Amino acid sequence: MSNLSTTTRTSLIDRWFLAHPATVDETYFQHMRFAGGFAFWLMVAGGAALVHSVIPALCETTAGRILGKLTARMNARH
Repeated sequence: MSNLSTTTRTSLIDRWFLAHPATVDETYFQHMRFAGGFAFWLMVAGGAALVHSVIPALCETTAGRILGKLTARMNARH
């Protein structure tokens, strides 16, 4: 049996999983979807930048356009 009381477990769950999404008026799963989508597009931008670093004629503006859209999306939330 765990030494953590139910109150301690609840407060840990709240602090780790619920408190931050609540600050942006989202549920845990809404926040997971937003952050996961954001992470996906950051990886796409990173891949485009990597391709561009090897072959400069490719993906010349892709990473910058993605980052611009993500910045606008983030600024619209706060």
